[in-house]
Amino acid sequence: MGLTIGYAAMLEQFHPTEAVALSAYAEEHGFSGTMAADHFQPWVPAQGESSFVWNVLTALGERTRGDLGPGVTAPTFRWHPAMVAQASATLAAMYPGRHWLGLGSGEALNEHVVAGYWPEAPERINRMFEAIDVIKKLFQSGLDNKDVKHSGQFYKMESTRLWTMPEVAPEILVATAGPVTAKRAGRHADGLITVGAPLEKISMLFGKFDDGVRESGRDPEAMPKVLQLHLSWAATDEEALANAMTEWPNGGMKFPKADIRSPHDFEQMAKLVRPEDFEGRMVISADPDEHRAYIQKFVDLGFDRIYLHNVGRNQREWIEVFGREVLPKLTR
Repeated sequence: MGLTIGYAAMLEQFHPTEAVALSAYAEEHGFSGTMAADHFQPWVPAQGESSFVWNVLTALGERTRGDLGPGVTAPTFRWHPAMVAQASATLAAMYPGRHWLGLGSGEALNEHVVAGYWPEAPERINRMFEAIDVIKKLFQSGLDNKDVKHSGQFYKMESTRLWTMPEVAPEILVATAGPVTAKRAGRHADGLITVGAPLEKISMLFGKFDDGVRESGRDPEAMPKVLQLHLSWAATDEEALANAMTEWPNGGMKFPKADIRSPHDFEQMAKLVRPEDFEGRMVISADPDEHRAYIQKFVDLGFDRIYLHNVGRNQREWIEVFGREVLPKLTR
């Protein structure tokens, strides 16, 4: 697989019209595709937006030529997996060969809005894998033109099929930072998504994922490994740090965030974030070469697709600088 560097469109920070325009601008400057997350709320109120990812992905399909992924959506609480399967199949039918489906086990920030019980992590992960089973059944139903049904521990689905289906089902990528989930993802999914973390931790994740892929009788080399990397670049180091502190303080929070329900709670926690909390978690620098060297480490580790998110509002300037000085120098 060749290396591609894509753009992470932050629907938590930008009006959807602006997010689409920025994604198109990124593609003009050498970025290869777009990922955007399915959020109901931003992390902190200062980010200010949270648009509906499927509408934005459709607009991106019209405005760009690269790949399109909700990286990620949770097919478990706000959504019955059947709805995620239908949304994904439709996008793939409209833009063949461009759409991949990124799935995660969810965060209370987005999922609590429908007022269901919010379980602990093991149950959330079990729900996600059952949801994947439902989605795969539905994708197959569309390919076979045969009804399917499901009755499991968490979900029921009566006899139905996907009536609109692409010729090839979208690949299902699972987002995880945990070894046990990575191994299960290898058994049940088509690829892995993770976020920037210490290299030895990611190496271990890759190993577990590959073990799971082999157990399923497939070749790990054929499975995409996708990374989302947050960074802060600006014209000066001071500006880059200020952007990180105000726009993306959640990047400096060194604890699991999946149980926190409100952007206003995150805003209170953000007051405790110090500049040193970003160390080892995010490069904050005005030097494009420092960012390039950091990204290259992940390329060397074996990622196929990397989506970059610059946390500041200075998106166009950053896209121009990275398109010129960083992307062309990354080598597989």
